[in-house]
Amino acid sequence: MKAIIIAGGLGTRLRPLTCNTPKPIVPVVNRPFVVHQIELLVKHGIDEVILNLHYLSHEIKKILGDGRHWGIKIHYSIEEHPLGTAGAVKNAEQFFDDGPMVIFNGDILTDINLSKVIAFHREKKAAVTLTLTEVEDPTPFGLILTDKNGRVTKFLEKPSWDMVSVKTINAGIYIVDPKIFKEVPAGKPYSFERELYPSLLKQGVPIFGYPSEAYWIDIGNPHKYSEAHQAILRGEVAVKIIGSRIDGRFWVGADAHIDPTVRIIGPSIIGEKARLGPETEIVDYVVIGDRVTIGAHCTLDHAIIWKGCKIGNHVHLSSCILGANCTIEDGVVIEKGTVLADGTQIKKGTRMAA
Repeated sequence: MKAIIIAGGLGTRLRPLTCNTPKPIVPVVNRPFVVHQIELLVKHGIDEVILNLHYLSHEIKKILGDGRHWGIKIHYSIEEHPLGTAGAVKNAEQFFDDGPMVIFNGDILTDINLSKVIAFHREKKAAVTLTLTEVEDPTPFGLILTDKNGRVTKFLEKPSWDMVSVKTINAGIYIVDPKIFKEVPAGKPYSFERELYPSLLKQGVPIFGYPSEAYWIDIGNPHKYSEAHQAILRGEVAVKIIGSRIDGRFWVGADAHIDPTVRIIGPSIIGEKARLGPETEIVDYVVIGDRVTIGAHCTLDHAIIWKGCKIGNHVHLSSCILGANCTIEDGVVIEKGTVLADGTQIKKGTRMAA
């Protein structure tokens, strides 16, 4: 069975983290995000993955190659210009076969049981099955109404609160019959949510909704990106973490050096070849990337630090994200949602807050 990951966006909401790193390979628990998606697909019997790409596609290809590392075949479909969600998938039509295929939005972190969704799709003889998830605030998303049998009756794209009668939204994971793409114009921007699905619904094409209680989050902005890491560290979503688990609380990568006086309090990850200096304290929900060096008497809390960063002594990092290869000199304080681009240098004694 085949799957398509729609991953051609510019990652604008995640900037400055995506200025040099395309969103599909932004690290999530020190591994490229798209790898977590691929591993979920492979777990549920997918043997071919088509990646729709646009922005910095060569960087993604360097990491994923032809897919043999995961025992699958990876194809690449490159958008020369943005084509919308349905248009992007149409652009990969050369790789389709006659069977149903999985479509996965490139922003979504989940551990949903795809095998059950695929079985539901076949049982209902659906042309399209949309996974549905419930959120507290559905207004930024696409609201989907279904009848008692799960058949979709209405789409409401980004509804106002006075239109909200349920909180089940489009979770961005679909099982589809490839024949539906006959409706989609080639080479032109076209949307699943605003154009294709409403058009199919009007024609009476069988579209069903599969309600899921699995963990689901769109990692597309820094707040949600941080939230996803915390959920992983709490064990709310099953993804692979590289390293040895110590005391059931934290993970340590190969060849990491942690001074004996370091205190690690809450769930955290320390990457490969990382170095932590004396009297440093790792409080809660800290992810330290590979080859990061941290000096003495530092405090880290709710911080994500990408690979290769160099952090001096007496540094306090709280509720922040540091891109790759940043240099943070002695006595710096960074907190309250600050996000630093790759290679940022912060001078001694600086205080920063978003």
